[in-house]
This record gives sequence, structure tokens and C-alpha cells, in this order.
Amino acid sequence: MDKIGFIKKDIYNLECSVNGKLRNHDVELVTEYFMAEQKKNEGFYFKIEGDGHDRFSRCFWADATSRRAYGFYGDVVVFDTTFNTNRYDLTFAPMLGVNNHGQTIVLACAFLSKETTESFVWMFEEFKKAMPGGEPKTIITDQDAAMAIAISIAFPTTFHRLCIWHITSKFSVKLPRDAYNEYWREFQKAIWDTDNKDEFDAKWNIVVTKAGLTDHPWLSSMFDLRETWVPAYTRQFFAAGMSSSQRAEGSHGFFKQYISRRNSLMDFIIRFERALSHQREKELVADHVDAFEVAQCLLPMPMNKQMATLYTRTMFQKFEQELIQSTACFLELKTEDACKVVFNVSERKNWETRVAEVVYVKDSDHASCSCKRFEFVGIICKHILALFRRDQIEYMPEKYILKRWKKTAKCGLVSDANGKEIKDCADPGLLIKRSTMSRLASDVVEDALMSEEGCEVLSATLKSLQVKLKLLKDGPSNNEVGGSSSQTQYMKDPKRVRCKGRSKGVTGAKEKAMKRGIRHCRECGHIGHDRRQCPALNTP
Repeated sequence: MDKIGFIKKDIYNLECSVNGKLRNHDVELVTEYFMAEQKKNEGFYFKIEGDGHDRFSRCFWADATSRRAYGFYGDVVVFDTTFNTNRYDLTFAPMLGVNNHGQTIVLACAFLSKETTESFVWMFEEFKKAMPGGEPKTIITDQDAAMAIAISIAFPTTFHRLCIWHITSKFSVKLPRDAYNEYWREFQKAIWDTDNKDEFDAKWNIVVTKAGLTDHPWLSSMFDLRETWVPAYTRQFFAAGMSSSQRAEGSHGFFKQYISRRNSLMDFIIRFERALSHQREKELVADHVDAFEVAQCLLPMPMNKQMATLYTRTMFQKFEQELIQSTACFLELKTEDACKVVFNVSERKNWETRVAEVVYVKDSDHASCSCKRFEFVGIICKHILALFRRDQIEYMPEKYILKRWKKTAKCGLVSDANGKEIKDCADPGLLIKRSTMSRLASDVVEDALMSEEGCEVLSATLKSLQVKLKLLKDGPSNNEVGGSSSQTQYMKDPKRVRCKGRSKGVTGAKEKAMKRGIRHCRECGHIGHDRRQCPALNTP
């Protein structure tokens, strides 16, 4: 402790002092930071808006890496909001995707002061302006009315899927306790173990009738929305294998390790960027492994070896499991005509025989399965693989290999709406330059610390150098876009807001009793005093 020169309290005091000096300059700092990022790389996109009274209301941003990622993986987007990330209680709204390793990636972020339809429409419109390639195929959210309306307005061609986890978790709350305990298992089977729409409808109606809940308003509303959350209805839409927004919940938990509700907006941005760099580092590690290593094949089959060289390691493991399970599937000819052949593919699972229907179209050499795994996940299912084994097809047809799951998924150019290429970094050697200069600066500081005179010389030199670099950065003209804060009109910091999703807190028994103004003794049962003042206990 003697060698450190300060204690924990000193750090806290310094933080308070810095926050005091930066108060009322938060939006100014964020704006200058965004403008600096845009100056370093034109691929950085941001938009800040006020509330009509020159006060910050909302902002949206996406860096070049996220915009490029959308060009490769923008077919599925997961959207969910989170709270307690900043001192103003602004809602943090990240839009997430899934890369070729099955990892969560950040596509764009926003701060919103209101969770209204108008706010979400604004955010989605900015998202469309920033992202190349048009609207996503699927967007997954929780059950929020304002969000649903906004998606229908901003993304009219996108399939809006509701998070199945949020819906099924409400059964225990919405249903009577006895009905839930007795019929929940049957509801689960109807939801998860049905392969087609008619089968689900029939099983659902049987369970609802048995439980005596035919007039239950919540169950009726969920049945009306079944096309947006029930797997039998939604499997035909590609969603990278996701049926819930749990990926967003996990991402919120990851980022909240770095941020807190005491952060200013600038604090948040700095901490968020640090967390984002750690997240992207994992993706780079996975890219490196796939570039220099080939996954070991459990089955020595030509198709398995082919996919080991094409798919990323994570996706190959999923494919190989399907290939292994295909060996336990049995094909039975159902019907055949001049155009197509229909097979029943059966397998034993959990002591039950499950049957899927595979249709093979002769002219187009195309096979489809009733399980819809290829349409939903993007990896061919065991039932079609069983058909390939029967017909001795040794190599996977190209039409069944999605580029987004391949090792080379990120190869190619990504351009914005104006046809301009979006690059990850304006200067590929920037990191090398930073590393070289950091080592040099560290050596100079170490030498200067050897004497007081050295410290004074270095301090004076750095101050002079700082002035020169600032002039070099700002340039001689005062009319340059994104200049210093003295020439730019900035918005005021936002007022603290209260979002509809924020927890209202839990009131304890003591607080409730104080509000009522009545004390109840647990010892004698009388009111007007508590156990500590009970006459029955204090009597000698």
C-alpha cells in the first residue's frame, strides 16, 4: 500500500471530481466521439435527435464491423431492450445477429427515452439506412405491442417471430394453479411434439377442452397468435435455429458485467466498446481455428469429410450429429408418380416411433422434409440424409450448403446503398502503429521517472506536443464539419426518464406496515405494538 500512493477512497473521490466537471457535457462528449469515429472510418454511422427543446432524446449508431456483419448475417435479427445501463434510465436497445460460428454479434445499438411505436419506427428506419442488403428475413422479439406495430410498419416483408420462452413461461401465471399442474405437460406436447399445423390445432383444442378452459381469454389470444410462435407454424421460416430471444438476454448479461446504472452516456460508450472488443476477439479466435485446423470426422464418409472442410467447426458438429442419427432412420416408400417420390422416414426416440415425410422431386433433384429443419436451421436433416444414403449420394449437393455457415462466409465486398464499400478499418496498419507508439511512449515514461528533471522535461514536451496535435487534427479552417465544441451547437443532456420495463422494486413487510401506520404483535396478537414492546413478554 505504501508503494501505491493512494487508497480506494482516493479513486472514488477522483471519479466524483471528474463526473462533476463533465456534468452537462455528456451529449457533447458522445457527439464528438461519434464524429471522431466517423472521421477515422467513413463506415461508422450514427444519428442523434432531440426532443424539440434542444435536449437529447435518442441516438442510433453502428460501426463498420457491424454493418459488414449485417451484409453476411443479416437474415435473422434478435431485438430486445434492457434497462439500468445509464444514469438517465434511457432504454438501451441493441439489435443482435448470429455469425457463422453460432456466436452472438452486435449489429447496431440505440438509446431511447421512450418505448413507443414512434420511437421503435425511428430506430428501425435508421437501421435500414445504415445496413446493406435490405430488410432481414426474420426478427425475433418478446411480446410487446408497440414493438410489433413498429415492425409491421418498418419491416413489412419480415417475418416477426415471438419469443416462445416468454410465452410458455406465462402459463404458470395465467392459468389456474390446478389446471396448470394437471395439464401443463399436455400443453408442452402439443407445442413441441407436433410436426404440422393441423396436428397442433387438434391437440391444443383437446387439451383446452379437457382442462375446461375453452373461454380462457389469454389462451384464446395465444391461439390466435399461434402463427408467430408455435414451432409447427414457424419452422418454415429461417431463424438460424432460434425460437426465443434468450440470446438477447444472454447478451445483456454479458454487457452488464462492464456497465452499471451509474454510468454517463460517455462512460457507457467506452465500457461498451471494451466489452464489444472482447466479444469480437472470440470470433477472431474461432476464425483462426477454422483457418488452420480441420475438424476430426467421427464417420469416415466422403460427405462428412467434405462438410468438415466447408463448415465452421460449430456447424460441422451439428451436421455430423444429423449424419450419425440418420443411420438409425428407416425409409419406407409411401407413394410414387412421374414427378415425385414420397417416403416415410421412421426413427425411435424416447421409446416412441417418430415418422417424418420426405418428398423427392425427380426433375429438380430436390428433397424436402416435413420436419423443416433445413428451412429453419439451414443444416440438412437426418431424414434427407437417410435418403441420400439410400441413393448412394456421396457428396452434399451445393443447394443444401448455406454460405452463412461456411468458413468463407465473410469473403466478399459489402457496399452501402450508394454503392460505396464498407471497410472494417480505414488503415489496416493502424493497430501496428498504435502498438509501436505505445511501446515507445512506455519506454520514454520509464526513463523520465528516473529523475525529477526528467519528469518536468517530459511533461513540458507532452503539453507542447498535445497543442501541435490538436492544431493538426482541427486544421486551419474553422468551418470544417465536426470541428471543436466551441464551433458546434450541442444538445443538452437528457433528463432522467422512467421506462415501462423498469422494475418498480419490492416493498417489504416493514415498509407496508409503516405505510398503514398499524403495528401488529406476533406474540399476543393485539395491535398497537410489536413483539419488542409486548406487555406479555415484558411482564416480570
